[in-house]
Amino acid sequence: MIETKKVFITVKTYPTLSTKYDELVCTAGFFEDGSWVRLYPLPFRKLDDEKQYRKYQWLELQLEKNFSDPRPETYKVVDRDSIRPVGDVISTANAWQGRKDIVFSKNRIYTNLTKLIELAKSNTLSLATFKPTKIIGFEIKETERNWPKNKLALLKKKARQLSLFQTPEEVRKEFSVVKKLPYKFYYKFCDDQGRESRLMIEDWEIGALYWNCLKRAGGNEGTALAKVREKFGKSLLKNDIYLFLGTTLQFHRRSRNPFVIIGVFYPPNNPQLSLF
Repeated sequence: MIETKKVFITVKTYPTLSTKYDELVCTAGFFEDGSWVRLYPLPFRKLDDEKQYRKYQWLELQLEKNFSDPRPETYKVVDRDSIRPVGDVISTANAWQGRKDIVFSKNRIYTNLTKLIELAKSNTLSLATFKPTKIIGFEIKETERNWPKNKLALLKKKARQLSLFQTPEEVRKEFSVVKKLPYKFYYKFCDDQGRESRLMIEDWEIGALYWNCLKRAGGNEGTALAKVREKFGKSLLKNDIYLFLGTTLQFHRRSRNPFVIIGVFYPPNNPQLSLF
């Protein structure tokens, strides 16, 4: 059933290439009742400028359940033209109180990763807000620098086919390829039972930070990575850290731990202000 819904966006991952959907961004957030929703697939960079939403902003759009994805929170956008950002980005004023009111007031905070994995394997959930007991490390690992050739070749083929019906500018926008991150970033953390885990961070914010730091460093990757480590491995850890966790479609029920970190929520520590 198609419904017009409002979603508070809290997650936007770094784009990946897909042979089926071209470029994908995992977008997720909360319905007005506090329940999680994943908008998939959603080609963010192909949206017109006035429809390109930001994190911590309400979005109104037409949705229906995505039955090709078994994960319970996954919906698909029926019509890109229905997407409408609503209001301004919720500010960070008063120690992020406006954002915390939405994220915490109707949403359960998990502290036990074993329990979360059990819920994912039973297909009860695939998205969650998780509070680590302690962040014990931040890691950077070099990875492939280029997208797989087969995916790029398929995109070029689709672009050639589309060029018969659209202008060069429309084709360029439809099939422009985001730069691939040459590094992967991870948090190591403990849950409330002392279980240690290492999960990859797929938040768009960390990818954008790397590219911005690389530009400011004149292309020096070592300097750029040091700046990323300074923020995510040191500065943010002074704050009240929560992790938005999500499973991947491929490993939702198959992996020992199907979760990745799809967002980092880091309001400042301020004991004088209530979470609620």
